[in-house]
Amino acid sequence: MGTLFMIIIGVLVVGGAIALIVVGLRDSNSRVDPLQERLADYASRGEAATLEEIELSQPISERILIPAARKFGEFAVRFTPQNALQDISLKLELADSRMDPTIFLASRFLAAFGILGFMLFIFSIGTIDWPWSRKLLVTGLFSVFGFFLPNMLLKSKIERRQKAIRKSMPDALDLLTICVEAGLGFDGAMGKVSEKWDNELSLEFGRVLREIQLGKLRREALRDMAERIGIPEMTSFVAAIIQSEQLGVSMAKVLRIQSDQMRLKRRQHAEEEAHKAPVKMLFPMVFLIFPALLIILLGPAGIMLLHTFGGGSIF
Repeated sequence: MGTLFMIIIGVLVVGGAIALIVVGLRDSNSRVDPLQERLADYASRGEAATLEEIELSQPISERILIPAARKFGEFAVRFTPQNALQDISLKLELADSRMDPTIFLASRFLAAFGILGFMLFIFSIGTIDWPWSRKLLVTGLFSVFGFFLPNMLLKSKIERRQKAIRKSMPDALDLLTICVEAGLGFDGAMGKVSEKWDNELSLEFGRVLREIQLGKLRREALRDMAERIGIPEMTSFVAAIIQSEQLGVSMAKVLRIQSDQMRLKRRQHAEEEAHKAPVKMLFPMVFLIFPALLIILLGPAGIMLLHTFGGGSIF
C-alpha cells in the first residue's frame, strides 16, 4: 500500500511539474493574451457571452494549472529575497518572456519536487541494490539540477535572443540609414524596419514606436529598449542616437557610422567564435574521434601481435 501511494504521488508531482514547465514556456512565447483573444472573438461574432462562459472556454491549463502555480509562486515569494525577485524579473525581460516571476519561481520548485518524486519512484520499484544514503545523495543531486533547470533554459533563451539581435543590427542600421537619407524621420525609418522584417529587433522597434505613440519620450523609449535587450552594441547605438538628437548632428551620418561600427563588431565577434572553435573541438576529438582512429589503425597490428606471440591463438 505504501509503495502504491508513493507511485501515485510521484506520478502526480512529475506530471504537474512537466505540465507547468511546458505551459509556462508556451505562454512565454505567446504575445497575445488568450482571454483578450476570446473576448475579441466573441465580439467579432456578435455573440453575447457571460464571464463564466468565457472562462469555461479556456483550456484547463489556463484555468487550473497557471492559477495554482501563481498561488504557489506567491507563497514562495514571501521567503525569497527582493534582490532575487528583481534578478528573475530582469532575466524574464531580457528573454522577452510573458511569464510572471511568480510562475517562474514556482516552476523551479515544482521541477525540483517533480524530479525528487520521480527518483523516489524509480528507487521504490527498481532493483538497484544501493544503500539509502547513496540513493538520497543521488536524489538530492538530481533535485538540485531540477531546481536550476528552468534558470538554465531561460539563460539559453536570453543568449539566443541577444545573438539574433546582434546579428541583425548591421542590416537594420543600413535600412535605417537608407530610409533617413531618403527623407523619412527616425520614427518613420524604425516603422519601415518593423514593417519589412519579422525578427527580435524589428519587434523591439515596433514596441518603441507604440510607446512613443502612447506619450513616452523617444529617448526614454530607446533607453528602455537598450535595457530590455542588454547588449553593449545596442546601448552604444541608443547613446549615439540620443546625443545626435540633443546636439543637432545629422542623423543619417550618425546611422552610417554606427552601421559601419556594428558590422566591424560583428566581424570581430565571428572571428572570436572561430578562434574558440579548435578548443571546443578538442574534447569530442579526444574522447570520440581519436579512440576510434586508434582502434582502426592499431587494431590489426594488435591482432597480429597476439597471433604471433600468443602461440597461434588470438585469445
